[in-house]
Amino acid sequence: MASNDITDANFDQLMPTQDLGAMAAGLKLENLSENSIKWAKHCILDWIAVTVGGAHDELTKKIIDVAIEESATGKGRLIGHEAKLIPSQATLVNGSASHALDYDDVNARMNGHPTVPVVPVLMAISDEIRVTGIEFITAFIAGYEVETRLAEMSGFAHYDKGWHGTATYGTFGAAAAAAKLLGLNEDQTTTALGIAATQAAGLKAMFGTMCKPLHAGKAASNGLLAARLAKKGFTSRPDAIECAQGFAATQADGFKALPVKINHNEKLAVEENLFKYHASCYLTHAGIDAIKSLRDENNIKVEQVASVKQFVPKTHFSVCNIAEPVTGLEVKFSMRHTAAMALSYINTGSLMAYDDVIANRDDLVSLRNKVEIIDKKFDSRMQSEVVINLKDGRSLTKFWDAGLPMVDASLQERKLSEKFKALVVPVYGAQAAEKTVSSCLSLDELEDASYVFDFVVGQKNPN
Repeated sequence: MASNDITDANFDQLMPTQDLGAMAAGLKLENLSENSIKWAKHCILDWIAVTVGGAHDELTKKIIDVAIEESATGKGRLIGHEAKLIPSQATLVNGSASHALDYDDVNARMNGHPTVPVVPVLMAISDEIRVTGIEFITAFIAGYEVETRLAEMSGFAHYDKGWHGTATYGTFGAAAAAAKLLGLNEDQTTTALGIAATQAAGLKAMFGTMCKPLHAGKAASNGLLAARLAKKGFTSRPDAIECAQGFAATQADGFKALPVKINHNEKLAVEENLFKYHASCYLTHAGIDAIKSLRDENNIKVEQVASVKQFVPKTHFSVCNIAEPVTGLEVKFSMRHTAAMALSYINTGSLMAYDDVIANRDDLVSLRNKVEIIDKKFDSRMQSEVVINLKDGRSLTKFWDAGLPMVDASLQERKLSEKFKALVVPVYGAQAAEKTVSSCLSLDELEDASYVFDFVVGQKNPN
């Protein structure tokens, strides 16, 4: 098996399952830069915010109802609810709730949502055993790195074939994070990844339904199960990713193994995290921002618009091109409708902007009928170009790249804090929001990581 020393491992013969297991098990504080720790805290802060926002979504309540019907009560706390469930069900609920709004972060390396499958697992474990904040962060980064590096090896074929990376790669990330926090060794962590491999699933065909958020919850719950079974001595293949008829062979055509060693202060995938400030599919964001920029720069009014052409990578057509959405969920995956919303000065960062009324508003339907989505090749799937043709004959063009991480971490922290308060203050009040932000941003100093969730569980109690 690969060396336990992840800074000196020999990768002449790459064995992805074992190499990823060794990386996760061997990750230490000294492998993490101050910046990577800061970005991890930003991810966790954002996760709490979007989970509060999604805690009372209909899909979340339905999952809780099923868990309660099955008498699955336990120690696992739920964001936004009084009920406590057994860890597997608490993880399922919190994971699903955190993806309910599609307002959670993404990573271009993963082509999916990295945080929502991982944090719910760590929260459930921290409700059972005492872990420090830095242990929580280290486990989070271990899981984050596993899922993003596996995604890099898999390339785009996995996603393009119809698999939802948040669900599939997320299962591996959740397993690695749980294994790290539960103290599994290298062999056990590799086994956990094998158990994760046989559970990894989730279909892009479900986008626009309640099943998409369920993907994140299932990935989290299945990852936790994988780690716990591995700790009990449950068996799996140590090459489950790369073996014949394994994960790569069945789900990732063109899979290419890559080295996964982590050097001291290396820039990690978590430092390239992309946070959402529009509550819709991330692939709609470049178009939204390009339109808003043109709209504000030229003081465009809806009645001036003759037509809109939005150029996007061909892959967008199977992800977020619901041409005529009729529900709020479908709006989140409609480039035409979100373009109409942006032109109409609707706040695309507001949760109230994605409901059935918005989907069927006559003025927005009329405006989206002027929007044409056109295939164009770009350097990145996060890029788009918009052309707004005005009735006075002017044609305005804007290119936008939504795949660039924010350079200024302090500005990012302020923006995330504002987003957090917008989602949490109406539910728990200003004091609880302030305490949660403060504790989350100092998570690496906490002796008990579970404290960070204390102010956003149980009954709503606005000031």
